[in-house]
Amino acid sequence: MLPEMNSASRAKVKWPVTMDTDEGSADGVVLNINKNGAFIRCHKPLRLTETCKLSIKSPDHPIQDVNAEVVWTNMYGPDDDLTPRGMGVRFTGMAEQEERYLRKLVNGNGKDEKVAEVDLDEIADILH
Repeated sequence: MLPEMNSASRAKVKWPVTMDTDEGSADGVVLNINKNGAFIRCHKPLRLTETCKLSIKSPDHPIQDVNAEVVWTNMYGPDDDLTPRGMGVRFTGMAEQEERYLRKLVNGNGKDEKVAEVDLDEIADILH
């Protein structure tokens, strides 16, 4: 794993996300994020190297139209608290404003330095 992508340099969040691909769209929840990428929990992770456009619904600063590529997936693994079903994505195109926001968030200087809470019913609906 690349040093800049390890969990120590990520912010833990619970943000709904919509993933748009050529085959349609799907919903998930971002569980950790930094300026380089994110872990997205979802029922049907995309295939390795598949690309998508993300719309991340963070409470203070929605992040729209982010291009991303799947760099790992556990589409066939267990789906439990220890190894939730999902995928790791690398951001391949992001506006500078969003990148600055995520850098501040990860460094503890942003508004959302604690876990951002969203409607838990909405997350439950996405994951079930």
